[in-house]
Amino acid sequence: MEKKLFSFLLCVSLITPGCLEAPPPDMDGDGIQDAEDLDIDGDGWSNSEEMNCTTDPNDADVIPTDTDGDSQCDLNDLDDDGDSWSDAKEAMCGTDPVDSESVPDDLDGDMECDEWDDDADGDDLPNDWELERGFNPMDPNDFIACHGEASYCLRTYDDFTFAESHNSFSTPEDGIMGGINHLTGLRSQWEGGIRAFMLDPYHQSEFNSEKEDVVFCHAPSLPNTPPCLFGSVDAFAWLRSLNSLHNNSSGDVVSLLIQNYAVPGEHLEYLLNETGILERAYIHELGSPWPSLGDMSLSGTDVLIFIQMEYEDNFTKLLPAWRHTWDTPYGESSQEEMTCDLGRGDSNQPVWHMNNWLNSDFGFADPIKASQVNAYDTLLQRALLCWETVGNRPTFVGVDYWEQGEVTNVTITLNKMSHWSDDVPGHP
Repeated sequence: MEKKLFSFLLCVSLITPGCLEAPPPDMDGDGIQDAEDLDIDGDGWSNSEEMNCTTDPNDADVIPTDTDGDSQCDLNDLDDDGDSWSDAKEAMCGTDPVDSESVPDDLDGDMECDEWDDDADGDDLPNDWELERGFNPMDPNDFIACHGEASYCLRTYDDFTFAESHNSFSTPEDGIMGGINHLTGLRSQWEGGIRAFMLDPYHQSEFNSEKEDVVFCHAPSLPNTPPCLFGSVDAFAWLRSLNSLHNNSSGDVVSLLIQNYAVPGEHLEYLLNETGILERAYIHELGSPWPSLGDMSLSGTDVLIFIQMEYEDNFTKLLPAWRHTWDTPYGESSQEEMTCDLGRGDSNQPVWHMNNWLNSDFGFADPIKASQVNAYDTLLQRALLCWETVGNRPTFVGVDYWEQGEVTNVTITLNKMSHWSDDVPGHP
């Protein structure tokens, strides 16, 4: 009997080898042996995640802390409470990085807390700048804009480009009958974005030569002809209109380049004083830095008056143009003749005029040629070339027939750039 039992057991052990071995370990009972299970304890956190989070991957009762439930443990989560503010920023701003109800104050919504935001209200004016000038840096509605942009108020006069009209008054709307330089008068020019004006004051004749008799006209380059052969413009009315337009704007700076060869300084000063222009003239000390557009506007000295001929007497508000500025040659007959070279003045000065008009064969402004050289791409490329050549941006881009082409759009593009090599913004 014992022999039979032994034989039976031996047979069974031979037929069913391994049946008596223990099964592979499976801690969480999910049917995946622990050696192959990515989450041994079955707590929903992978073994590697638990190791990275310094919890025990073999203990289902110990899981990583995950405040915001984003399956990133707080130890490795850059935003523990899921409030979109990083833990580092919350620590810097003094709020609780594990409390989603505790978030930094951020008035302008730029994800920089007000305490550390240089422009807390997001109006493009730094807090310190606003405080120094009496603005509330925590009120986005309390600000100043210059030429349509608050940020331009920080730019210095010599780091901004103004559209300029040549012989600004010489238009049919102003009553000039021939030899005109533009089709539309002052209001259209202003509304179109022109902020620099070239003006020619004269006395119409020797019989009308008092200080009250100053007019604007463009003398033809013809022998034995009166200066106002093609008509004249009431200089007092024209400048009063300019002053009124300026008063109704905010933060704009106006520049005048006056060809004053034919009137004495007292007469020109009287004209500018009577029309309200002189009292807002900025006095620039030669060699000193130019102020910001914002400071010029806020101080009420938002007009620059440049005169082409120096007077013997000292008129401090009438700045000698060719000591404070310079210009490129002008009046060429073809586009190929245009250069960025010095025409008149001191090329060491940062303020300069890029003259961009061509004359007809008879010496008058040519609307057809104007449409060519004022075309957006043509004018922009010339301005960028001169900017690169000179080393600083053109302060003025002067044109005839400003309506032909896009001089004001070109200046808008240039002012969006801080350097000639910047990517050129899209067409305005």
